[in-house]
Amino acid sequence: MSQSWFARLKAGLAKSSSKLADGITGVFTGTRRLDDETLEELEDQLVMADLGPATAARLTANLARNKFDKEVSSDEVRQAFAVDIAEILKPVAQPLIVATEHKPHVILVVGVNGSGKTTTIGKLAKALSESGKSVMLAAGDTFRAAAVEQLKIWGERTGSPVMARETGADAAGLVFEAIQQARAQGSDVLLVDTAGRLQNKADLMAELEKIVRVVGKQDPTAPHDTILVLDATVGQNAHSQVEIFQEKVAVSGLVVTKLDGTAKGGVLVALAERFGLPVHAVGVGEGADDLRPFQADDYARSLMGLAD
Repeated sequence: MSQSWFARLKAGLAKSSSKLADGITGVFTGTRRLDDETLEELEDQLVMADLGPATAARLTANLARNKFDKEVSSDEVRQAFAVDIAEILKPVAQPLIVATEHKPHVILVVGVNGSGKTTTIGKLAKALSESGKSVMLAAGDTFRAAAVEQLKIWGERTGSPVMARETGADAAGLVFEAIQQARAQGSDVLLVDTAGRLQNKADLMAELEKIVRVVGKQDPTAPHDTILVLDATVGQNAHSQVEIFQEKVAVSGLVVTKLDGTAKGGVLVALAERFGLPVHAVGVGEGADDLRPFQADDYARSLMGLAD
């Protein structure tokens, strides 16, 4: 691979890091004494970059503890923030682990329309297959023929069988059959796609809850993971998505996509601070290799526009 993952992540986060770096640099002309006014300006820059008020307050408080009333440069500030951001992110940087005692290990993938769920499933299937796992895919987004076709293409690419039904079929019934089929075939992992739900559509959320109940009847320990796919371009709206999906289906982890298309990459830090949910992977492009396990240090340094 010609470009390292860090370089691709840094390039993917370029919009976010330039917004942050330019904002922080704009507070300084050369060096500047770190007084209350400077701290307030820095806090504003962090909030505007979607890190959220709580995280912004924590980062500036830490900076004040070490540097208050001293001359500092924008580079020093970015270095200090990167260290603190990495500390916030380290507890949530957890890879997706497939438990060998479950056959299949059922992973339910949820999220709103357009968040990148189906593509994420395809990329996860690729990574799991390459690690030696046998994977089955369930096309639980029965409302959209395009989603089913997309999943079938990923199935062909990864050598994973796909359980699908006609458009409009009962999604819970399909998932029920998929678990039986995966069990019969001895599949290690069953990845279940679901219809994209606006978190405020009660009927669609009720159907998602039904899928969870049906899965639980087949295996009381399942779903073993419920992954919420978040599109980073929605910024602060991601908070309400996490809240609602958490409440309805007990989200166990996050995948954050489309970081390359937004200046709102800071929202991931705010989500980590507020919810503490594992972040399994981040996506910075459309390619099959553009979804990778989440690394706290790499993300923090990339976000602050620092070198490897």
